[in-house]
Amino acid sequence: MSSTLDSAIDILARLVSFDSISGRPTDEIVGYVSDYLADHGIEAILSFDDDGQRANLFATIGPELDGGVVLNGHTDVVPVEGQNWSSDPFTLTRRENRLHGRGSVDMKGFLACVLASVPLFKSIGLKKPIHIAFSYDEEIGGYGMPVLLDSMAGLPIRPAIVIVGEPTEMQLITGHKGGFEMRTEISGYEVHSCNPTKGVNAITYAVRLIAKIEQIAARLASNPYPGSPYDPPYCTINVGTIEGGAARNATAGWCNFNWEFRPMPGEDGRKLIAEITDYAANELIPEMQQISPMAGIKIITEAPVPALDDSNAADAAAFVSQITGLNSRDVVSFGTDAGYFSDNGLSTAVFGPGSISRAHQPDEYIKVEELSEGLDFLAKVAKRLATG
Repeated sequence: MSSTLDSAIDILARLVSFDSISGRPTDEIVGYVSDYLADHGIEAILSFDDDGQRANLFATIGPELDGGVVLNGHTDVVPVEGQNWSSDPFTLTRRENRLHGRGSVDMKGFLACVLASVPLFKSIGLKKPIHIAFSYDEEIGGYGMPVLLDSMAGLPIRPAIVIVGEPTEMQLITGHKGGFEMRTEISGYEVHSCNPTKGVNAITYAVRLIAKIEQIAARLASNPYPGSPYDPPYCTINVGTIEGGAARNATAGWCNFNWEFRPMPGEDGRKLIAEITDYAANELIPEMQQISPMAGIKIITEAPVPALDDSNAADAAAFVSQITGLNSRDVVSFGTDAGYFSDNGLSTAVFGPGSISRAHQPDEYIKVEELSEGLDFLAKVAKRLATG
């Protein structure tokens, strides 16, 4: 396993070197993975966004027949701006047993394990296939997943189960919250601040709308689901970024803010959006348009990320349990691409090396022994599929 581990570390270094921030072109990182697979005699199928700038990758190893296992991960990472890193975030830096770099644990470590295991997958004599599915833009709403699923639907074979290798500390996860990626755009009316009553300050109305959102968040927090395994056991809301205005001596003509909420499985997120939209339409916009008919508020759902409902996880969970000996299942509050697969009828579980607690932070890292655990798990997957 030591040579495979060395290979995984080398591959991880290459993957981390790609500045694959969400929303940016993926030609470099996807090109590297495609070339790597081609060097091992494996053809990659790419599926692109509308602009042809970002691509998912899908490949099959073993017999081309129904069944087998999809190993899924995402190639994008979150930005590093404003974070205080001890080393270059896009250069894999080893400090004792820790491998630091953006995306090292979320989730290029798992991708490296999958790619380093390709020689084993090729040589072990698989009777059922292993599919590799790497998606783009998971971090900002899973934009790549509908494109990937459409591409997979056009193939002559259909996988049996999906394992999403997000960092779960090698614990079996069969449920997670959903996520709605939201954007609000407020148009005001600019006037000189010597008499702001003649203008419509977009920032002021953004503050009022955010206060309403925070009020709803507090209400949800005060009514947790009794006995829920989720932490926290209720839908959460977060306003992440805000920008607007041109100068301190003018009413703000515009203000935009990005926010998200994470409903519990089974909750209808559209009801929460409707409550906020109704408040804007009935309380705020009429006031704004008394001064300027052009003023207004747009509440935009950029991505409704589905929750993972464990009712469709039985086959995937049983597979992981059989080869690892794990008998317990758990849920997490962070989102993954697993909900997309599950909603498409594929039994899906989340299981991967490393801890999500280190993701999105400066000096993000994965431990060498965690890569080893990931490789050991993938070897067991291959061995199981080689026995039929």
